[in-house]
Amino acid sequence: MGGVRYRINVLSRTEDSFRDFTTNNNRFFIAPTFRIDIGDRTDLTLNLEYSEDQRPSDFGLVAIGDRVADVPLGRAIGELDDETNTEFFRVGYNFEHRFSEDWKLRNAFYLTHYDSEFFSSFGVRPLDETTGIQVRAPIFLKQPSTTYELQTNVVGEFATGFVEHTLLIGVDLARRDQLDNVGNINPMAARPFNIFDPVYGTITRVNPETDPILFEGSNQLDSLGIYLQDQVKLLDNLKLLAGVRYDTTRQENITLPSFFVATKTEETQNDDALTPRVGLVYQPIEPVSLYASYSQSFVPNNAMAVTGEFLEVERGEQIEVGVRAELLGGSFITSLAYFNITKENVATPDPNNVLFSIASGKQRSRGIELDAMGEILPGWNLIANYAYIDSKITEDNGGLEGNRLFNVPEHNANLWTTYEIQGGPLRGLTLGGGLNFVSERFGDNENSFKLDSYFLTNAVIAYERDGWRGSVNFRNLFDIDYIEGTENSRTGEINPGEGFTVIGSLSVEF
Repeated sequence: MGGVRYRINVLSRTEDSFRDFTTNNNRFFIAPTFRIDIGDRTDLTLNLEYSEDQRPSDFGLVAIGDRVADVPLGRAIGELDDETNTEFFRVGYNFEHRFSEDWKLRNAFYLTHYDSEFFSSFGVRPLDETTGIQVRAPIFLKQPSTTYELQTNVVGEFATGFVEHTLLIGVDLARRDQLDNVGNINPMAARPFNIFDPVYGTITRVNPETDPILFEGSNQLDSLGIYLQDQVKLLDNLKLLAGVRYDTTRQENITLPSFFVATKTEETQNDDALTPRVGLVYQPIEPVSLYASYSQSFVPNNAMAVTGEFLEVERGEQIEVGVRAELLGGSFITSLAYFNITKENVATPDPNNVLFSIASGKQRSRGIELDAMGEILPGWNLIANYAYIDSKITEDNGGLEGNRLFNVPEHNANLWTTYEIQGGPLRGLTLGGGLNFVSERFGDNENSFKLDSYFLTNAVIAYERDGWRGSVNFRNLFDIDYIEGTENSRTGEINPGEGFTVIGSLSVEF
């Protein structure tokens, strides 16, 4: 029998920035979904998402010496009315047909369009770390993109003798168009700006119609992926997963004359790769699983060098071994894993021009991760994790070999626990709290400055009854000053974290 089910999510939000900008954070989001039961064996789901977003254009803070500059974390290094406006639209479908209990076909298509306009004040000369003066000029960026994705796969279950198989065969086809990307700058409006004693309003906003072009061009990426995977049940307590994927990509880039390129250039880059994947799971006893996996990756870099040239494709290799245990009748899960990840040609922001990227040679991250989550007692839930990461640049033409990767802490720990009262007049009331710890990190791959460690405390109060739920979340309860992360630059993109924040929400199900 056929039928139609639907759901719609709507969000409208306005909030002041925790930084000194006068531009508010405004967001509107709507996402209707329709599921059509065409028959007993066939389903079609239609999805649409649309959002509009306005927020400050924030290049963050800067570094002086081996630390972040000693200025208030709310200080804006750009103009107070700098803003970014984005529009996002995504539409598509998911189709599934079940030939039998053992075989099914899945097909999906999505079109995604993203448009952004970015007005900001950008440092065009290095910061004078003695005086705190940086020369800024107004810039404008318009970077639209459209992506088409088609995915089809077949999943089947069968047996060869006593060996059970779950076979997956599929193909992915995609195109990403980034057409008419343009940036403008007004170098004649450049003015000095003192980060210690800021005076705003000395430069005017760019006029995209008349001001000089910072960069202009288009980029197109076509990709095709074909994959085959088999999950094999060798014994009741022994499973093997093996797969292989073939990817081929073609990128074409056109760069028009600008500040950085004297003449029009056209470049094409073709890449392909065969990447394997294999994993093994063994259960010595039913609640405990021992596992090991190996995989390779191949990802075209969606980034360009300042010269307009392509970055080489990012390639990776991952090894992981671990143990997973289901405790308390399966309601509480713990795991311990060792991982070793190697990547080549990772795109990182160019430290000399954060609008463009560079490839950072070869990186290695290895360490251990401990996770625990689930229900300890009725109503009492816990999520905890800890990670130790040893990250290094192992190969680099720029002399960075042996340096730690920027923004990667050696230690990272999180704890979150809640208790929902199960009976009595307060049934449905939930109280919870948690901690986040991040250790000291480097702010750039040159390891020229550090970010301090931080420790945050969070809490929640919620109440649910008869389909209604209200909650109040408290973030950074003790209003700790901290740096959330960086983008491999001393002269910007050092991003402060939010201070004490209260978020209320109300929802109803009917």
